[in-house]
Amino acid sequence: MNRKERMQHVKRIVIKVGTSTITHGNGLLNLNRMELLVRQIADLHNQDYEVVLVSSGSIGAGIGRLNLKKRPNTIPEKQVAAAVGQGILIHMYEKLFSEYGKVVAQILLTKEDIHHRTRFLHVRNAFFSLLEQGVVPIVNENDAIAVDEIKLGDNDTLSAIVSSIAEADLLILLSDIDGLCEADPRVCPGAKLIHTVSEITPEIEKLAGGAGSSLGTGGMITKINAARIATTSGTAMVIVNGSTPGVIQDVIDGHEIGTWFQEQQHPLQARKHWIAFGSTPAGRLVVDDGAVRALTERQKSLLPSGVLKTEERFREGQIVSIVSQSGVEVARGVTNYSSMEIDQIKGLKSSEIIEILGYKPYDEVIHRNNLVVLLH
Repeated sequence: MNRKERMQHVKRIVIKVGTSTITHGNGLLNLNRMELLVRQIADLHNQDYEVVLVSSGSIGAGIGRLNLKKRPNTIPEKQVAAAVGQGILIHMYEKLFSEYGKVVAQILLTKEDIHHRTRFLHVRNAFFSLLEQGVVPIVNENDAIAVDEIKLGDNDTLSAIVSSIAEADLLILLSDIDGLCEADPRVCPGAKLIHTVSEITPEIEKLAGGAGSSLGTGGMITKINAARIATTSGTAMVIVNGSTPGVIQDVIDGHEIGTWFQEQQHPLQARKHWIAFGSTPAGRLVVDDGAVRALTERQKSLLPSGVLKTEERFREGQIVSIVSQSGVEVARGVTNYSSMEIDQIKGLKSSEIIEILGYKPYDEVIHRNNLVVLLH
């Protein structure tokens, strides 16, 4: 199926725009770019597409308003810039969208909103309700208060998670480059563009470079990670140059531009996708080589006999990371036992659990239905 045929099945779209696309080099908002972006999204809305916009730029806008010479280095300075800039950013979006008769809603997310299962479901319901009402949600990380987001977060990853939450058909990443190339086009101007990626292999990951402009936090590696999250949830993703006139409509029309990442034909179920990408492991289980093979090759549950040790304290029902003896993360899953209980039954057969604990609610430490293999 070529792009034009694939686009006939697209209804819900997430569009991510980076700081470098909607701000000038000095941090001030690029009003011309923003107006062109809003016009394209409004026109998509007029074509009965449902659109979610994930927009960077709050810290950049704050930098401009505060007349800072460069991006702040300390967390408090970044929080100040984000708090000032977020109001500027959403005010401008609301003003521009209203000129086309569109209603917008602001959604500010933190890691906890994604990692806490109940809050995750509330966010999911909010997206569905807003889209049902014809509203354009505008999403950003809550950088003013979420310290971890400022240090570690990026909106490429956020947009992929939003795509999964909203069950989007397509994620469009508007970047300051034309797509994924065989080399960094800033260093090698003649680098060949890769038009289609059917699978994210180690070779594809090696092509990703570091961060781009001084105002943004993302680089190609974050886009590759975003592609992995999006495609495993059944969402196709495309990276295109956001400064190209009419680029969004070109994507919708099926033109062969940018780099297209094909969605997986058998995506993870929503709950398993959350376990794999939306959760923060409460601890780790180190397992032996036999357990690694059982999980990855035979799609088995994790039994106590394969567990070597626990790391960190965790409770029954929490998400834990399963790692090999060399420290490679093999899988994630919902544990049936606490770390204290696993410490007592590790290395034993399931039939021996009741002798040690005095009870045996489960034969498995983690059942296959509650486990997602990450190593292939």
